[in-house]
Amino acid sequence: MTDELRLGILGAARIAPASVIGPAARHPEVVVGAVAARDRERARRFADKHRIGQVYGSYAELVEAPDLDAVYIPLPNGLHGRWTRAAVAAGKHVLCEKPFTANAEEAREIAALAEVSDRVVMEAFHYRYHPLMAAAEQVIASGELGGLLSVEAALSFPLPRFSDIRYDFDLAGGALMDAGCYAVHMARVLGGDTPEVVAAQAKLRDPRIDRAMTAELRFPAGHTGRIRCSMWSSDVLRIGATVVGERGRMRLVNPVVPHLGHLLIVRSERGRRVRRFGRRTSYDYQLDAFAGAVLRGEPVATTPADAVDTMRVIDDIYLAAGLPLRLPR
Repeated sequence: MTDELRLGILGAARIAPASVIGPAARHPEVVVGAVAARDRERARRFADKHRIGQVYGSYAELVEAPDLDAVYIPLPNGLHGRWTRAAVAAGKHVLCEKPFTANAEEAREIAALAEVSDRVVMEAFHYRYHPLMAAAEQVIASGELGGLLSVEAALSFPLPRFSDIRYDFDLAGGALMDAGCYAVHMARVLGGDTPEVVAAQAKLRDPRIDRAMTAELRFPAGHTGRIRCSMWSSDVLRIGATVVGERGRMRLVNPVVPHLGHLLIVRSERGRRVRRFGRRTSYDYQLDAFAGAVLRGEPVATTPADAVDTMRVIDDIYLAAGLPLRLPR
């Protein structure tokens, strides 16, 4: 245990300033010490812009750097497993962007490696660490809604640039991987268990890539579920979740990026109430959790074991929709 977490970033990714660089600047225990890119000059420009001290021209160099404690992996989906393995082998803690791996088989392999190591390996479902989700779980656990009947979760946004890597099968792309992993994870959290996939239907960008996906789920306790996701469809923008119980209903407005505005709306026998939880970003809460796990051994919610269950549902949705599973690079 140390009193400071030195973090390196694999890839000069667009998400990194919001996900770790800004939160680290506001965190007394975390320093972003290095960035790597396959193009060293690109890494240098990124480092200069964000005041990062060390630059590496390859991911392997950063992973092996002796002065770094942890690695943040915002690479394309198909590379997540490969570089998580490399980081753990090099003795680094890992914060890996969602989805955790390309498929459930790879997730199980990584989970097994993490289990026998003493490293923190955490999937970056940042929304999970925001107070909005904790409050939603408390409502369900309290019994206010009664027995659960259904859970729905959705994330749709427009991405008309079809050259984007999120549409690339070889990089484990697809709407379900990029947007739908949030909906699947939310359904699991709010549904209280891992569901089976009853049916799924995809809208295709090409024969292997989904631009939108809908799936029907059933939980072990008997309640039903549905997820919807899209990167290009008539469902232009939808971010939310709804839980229906025998005695009430709860709606989460914008649980994925709650710092941009969110609501928790509960209707039950107690009446109607609306709650908000401030503007601190979900990425800040996530970095709190990661630093706490590394520096003090605190537990996290988005473990490799949790990721295995999410990836299993994603795989089952692809199979139910008649699409191939994504493959690691």
